[in-house]
Amino acid sequence: MSRLFEGFTSVLIEVAFALFPLLLFFLFFQVFFLKLRRQKVMDTLVGFGFTYVGLGLFLQGVTIGFMPVGEAMGQIMGALSYRYILVPIGFLLGFFAAYAEPAIQVLIKQVDKITAGAIPKRLLLVTISVGVGLSIVISVLKIFLGFSIWYVVLPGYLLSFYLAKDTSKLFTAIAFDSGGIVTGPMISTFMLSLFVGLAGVTPGRDPLTDGFGMIALVALAPILSVLSLGRLYQAKGGRV
Repeated sequence: MSRLFEGFTSVLIEVAFALFPLLLFFLFFQVFFLKLRRQKVMDTLVGFGFTYVGLGLFLQGVTIGFMPVGEAMGQIMGALSYRYILVPIGFLLGFFAAYAEPAIQVLIKQVDKITAGAIPKRLLLVTISVGVGLSIVISVLKIFLGFSIWYVVLPGYLLSFYLAKDTSKLFTAIAFDSGGIVTGPMISTFMLSLFVGLAGVTPGRDPLTDGFGMIALVALAPILSVLSLGRLYQAKGGRV
């Protein structure tokens, strides 16, 4: 049981360094601009406290659970004789990792609120998740086949700029925001560890370049999928 909290003090210190500047900004704006009522300030401070404890427990769980398990899974699956089974498995893992990503849930709720339901939450969530699933498939093939990440990233961003040219500003904003948000706790902990483990047992592959390259592909995929959704939405007469 004691091993569960091994290194927990260091994690709490790191979380404190991350949250303290935000707390200072809030207090500065409260004193000079916001001037919220006392009860609202107390609620905000309690929220900071919950965030501090929650982030600490989450990161501790990542350190002792998610990352070791993900890396071990990658090593085991990479050693299989029929390793290409990882292609469909990778899609499913990427899809459900994005589907469960807390930051994505916040994004789709905000989009639903702003558009008054014009963009269905489930449709947007599935679109982003499919994009992430496909990016994981490409990442698996990249490790197995050894092609350069530039062959995907450069054409991908050029295509995203082309799609954004005639897509509504709202869909463009959602697309590029989702690209940054999707590389959150679920993807950056479990999936990244899995790919580092997979690259580590694949001959001729470097965990640093091949494993970490997955993040770049995952960040690109939702941009393309949401922009494509925007194009289809506009083609069918949708107005957002």
